[in-house]
Amino acid sequence: MRILLVEDEPSGALFIAKGLREASHAVDIADDGAAAMRQCQRHDYDAVILDVMLPGKDGLAVCRELRAAGSDIPVLMLTARDAIEARVLGLDAGADDCLTKPFDFRELLARVRALTRRDRRPLAPDRIEVGDLAIDVAGQRVWASGHEVELTSREYALLEYLARRAGEVVGRADIAEHVWDEHDDPCSNVVDVYIQRLRRKLDRGGGPSLIRTRRGQGYQLA
Repeated sequence: MRILLVEDEPSGALFIAKGLREASHAVDIADDGAAAMRQCQRHDYDAVILDVMLPGKDGLAVCRELRAAGSDIPVLMLTARDAIEARVLGLDAGADDCLTKPFDFRELLARVRALTRRDRRPLAPDRIEVGDLAIDVAGQRVWASGHEVELTSREYALLEYLARRAGEVVGRADIAEHVWDEHDDPCSNVVDVYIQRLRRKLDRGGGPSLIRTRRGQGYQLA
């Protein structure tokens, strides 16, 4: 899942981004409201984590502008003001949820998972099963044909994205947009490389691969 983190405090942004990436998310960072709007116009994010206190255009203004433009991207708003009024302002501006700083990082991850379950796309629950494949989303554990499979964080992110769209043919550009961030080269063959890694780990017994190639279109988890 690709997330835009909007946070102007460098150490806080790096801390949150590091934790999100360790949880298999791709993360882009914007340090002010104007940059956040440009990023949202350029990419199709799965969620935005938006700090209220930003230089120039604050988080409330960014959220209102996103909603006024017709965006229904899930927004988790962060506020250092521990008051009901601050949370009410955030929700009234169009945020889907609010979280007060300081917070336990496990709660942040849980709230992000909850937001994506309510996303505009029909997403699967926290346990996904496709044939002999089973995924525990909260624990980020994977079983294939009854055997647990060890995956890297990026391999897991790719598999979960395909699993949430099981049966659909998903193009390489779509995969790159949601599984990799802006620091990766979208023109490289990185998607194909990771697909091959997943196949080696998931496919057992010499049968058809769980991940099928649709020539000229992309990949399908079937």
